[in-house]
Amino acid sequence: MIKKNIIWTTLILWLLSSCQNKQDDALALREKELLKKEQEFALKEADYQSLVKMRDSISSIKKDTASVIKAWPEAIAGSWNGKVICTESNCSDYVIGDQRTDNWVFVSDSTQMAVKILNNNKIVRIYTSEYTNDEIRMKFRTDSTSSKKVEMNILLDDITPTKMRGTRTVISDKNCIAKFSVELVRPSNK
Repeated sequence: MIKKNIIWTTLILWLLSSCQNKQDDALALREKELLKKEQEFALKEADYQSLVKMRDSISSIKKDTASVIKAWPEAIAGSWNGKVICTESNCSDYVIGDQRTDNWVFVSDSTQMAVKILNNNKIVRIYTSEYTNDEIRMKFRTDSTSSKKVEMNILLDDITPTKMRGTRTVISDKNCIAKFSVELVRPSNK
């Protein structure tokens, strides 16, 4: 009888341990699946946070651009007589003291504000422009097909109803930099 009890006890223990192994395997499988779902959720959370940041940055851009004026104020729009004098240069193209006079026309449409530089009624250059915080910033860059790479930046920061003053910086692809004083005067209506 003792032998039978030992055999039955061994058999029962073996069956219980077999069941325990199956439960351990099932638990390990569930833990793997749970870990996989947690990783997928972490990726979705990261995507969500990225989208929130993008939304916030777009919102801040909209707020910033809302403060930028899209049309020239009446006091600035229209024609101005411009005088540009070279004040600094390490370029062979520009000599200190060189002067140039042109007609500057401040124009805007539904997409942008611009300044057209005219000489003898022909367009010499068109600057893309911004007017913020009582400053006018203008930019011009030659296109990629041009043999000479040139970038021009103008800052007009002394603005009155009859006169505007500032600086122009010209940077050439030959590491040459030239600086100019800029003075614009509203033409008299005769």
